[in-house]
Amino acid sequence: MTITQLKYVLAVAEHKNFTLAAEKCFVTQPTLSMQIQKIEEELSILIFDRSKKPIQLTDIGQKIVNQAKNIVNEADRIQDIVEQQKGFVGGEFRLGIIPTIMPTLLPMFLNNFIKKYPKVKLIIEELNTEEIITKLNNGHLDAAIAATPLMEEKIKEIVLYFEPFVAYIPESHQQFNKEEITISDLNLDEILLLQDGHCFRDGILNLCKNNPKNEFSHFQIESGSFETLIKLADEGLGTTLLPYLHTLDLKESDKVKLRHFAEPKPAREVSLIFPKSELKMHIIDALRTTIAGVIKGAIVFQNVQIVSPLKSK
Repeated sequence: MTITQLKYVLAVAEHKNFTLAAEKCFVTQPTLSMQIQKIEEELSILIFDRSKKPIQLTDIGQKIVNQAKNIVNEADRIQDIVEQQKGFVGGEFRLGIIPTIMPTLLPMFLNNFIKKYPKVKLIIEELNTEEIITKLNNGHLDAAIAATPLMEEKIKEIVLYFEPFVAYIPESHQQFNKEEITISDLNLDEILLLQDGHCFRDGILNLCKNNPKNEFSHFQIESGSFETLIKLADEGLGTTLLPYLHTLDLKESDKVKLRHFAEPKPAREVSLIFPKSELKMHIIDALRTTIAGVIKGAIVFQNVQIVSPLKSK
């Protein structure tokens, strides 16, 4: 059997369809089917149960797919070894970033990175955490930037920085006159939240879950952007929490409505995450170094309390 045949097997296992898998592999469907059949004949087993729609893996097929992923990763590592030996930092690199980090962090490091490493072709996708985990595990992303810890067995995390939560409190609110606030001041009934699927939303819910002030909500507003939440707060519909980097770009008239938390400040942990196979580590290290260089001047908080980004069960 060949590495190419194993890649065909992995494509069918992912897409559960021979025609779609062939398109993704840039071969004809008969060619892909014939190559997979050759492996099955060589091993005297069936990898796929073709009688089911969509196509399913057999029990032995699942074990073969798990091993095929390891073999393909190790084969890819050979190219990595050669490139690192030559000191070459280049090639295609697929990076995922969650929506609450993308607009603030990306402009801070992207220009520096592409100038320093012009041979790297960065392909950047804005994805939520669940999509990132799926794509990392399926080999469709090389790395991602997300809130951690994620507790994912197959994913490694390198912490980049800790980003505090900051409250946005309109002038009409009773907490506006406070110089700083505490977690006990939060009332989930009043906090405007991002839509479900954003880990920053889940972080706020985790922050407030033990707060006795929480009441039954009289209305529910959820938005996909911090800008909308700020405008709704200014209309007297509540307060909201923002990640620290987002507050740096606010108008001066809006910055007077920000209230920082007393120490230890609740914060999210932001990390560079990647599969434990550790492919393309030379590019991952270059990204980490570039981001560390620009972020150290923007975020200097030390005494923080990390809030989990995971949805409570």
